[in-house]
Amino acid sequence: MTRPSWRLRRLLRARSGVAAVEFALAAPLLLTVGLWGVESANRAVTQMELSQVAVLIADNASRIGDESLLGEAKIYESDIDDLVHGADIQAGNSVDLYAHGRVIISSLEVVPNTDDQQYIHWQRCKGKKVYASQYGGEGTGLDGSLVGMGPTGQEITAFGGEAVMYIEVAYDYQPLISNTFTNFGGADKVLTATAAFNVRDNRDLSQIYQRDPNNPDQVLSCDKFD
Repeated sequence: MTRPSWRLRRLLRARSGVAAVEFALAAPLLLTVGLWGVESANRAVTQMELSQVAVLIADNASRIGDESLLGEAKIYESDIDDLVHGADIQAGNSVDLYAHGRVIISSLEVVPNTDDQQYIHWQRCKGKKVYASQYGGEGTGLDGSLVGMGPTGQEITAFGGEAVMYIEVAYDYQPLISNTFTNFGGADKVLTATAAFNVRDNRDLSQIYQRDPNNPDQVLSCDKFD
């Protein structure tokens, strides 16, 4: 038996070796699943952070205002400026909330001289993302069209003489790896979160004040995107 023939027969009978071909075939699938898992986890963490920010803003918005033993607590434009600044710090640099998202603060109240007709008295917004409130702007409900704010059938409503701070957060998800994995499975790129708290104190609901009318603080109106 010649040496080449012997080597060939030995090779055909061999049962040892590496699974290079199988690994090469399976590697793309395993890599895709692994990267998608990492992106899904990051997306879930980002969604949780946005939900926490929405709750933080709603809770703090329900508490702001100058305390007074003689009358109703007044809120100022500077209070809202501080509120949104604190939310940005809470969200952290990894989210960069106002560069990629938008926060909408709405004061849900009862139309004066009505029993329970709901309307959005005032609204303040912050963030570069072009996104409008899902319930309308200031004054929505004065015609009786607003049932409340929240999912259909589960709307939140205010009581007479009180207000509900309703927060909407919208954010363009920033992928950790690639948009390819962000859109895998038809996931929506825009993440949203909402939260609501009743105003805790007896608040002056007539308006939002300026501490110094001669040197007014900026108004975070919803026609600005910054």
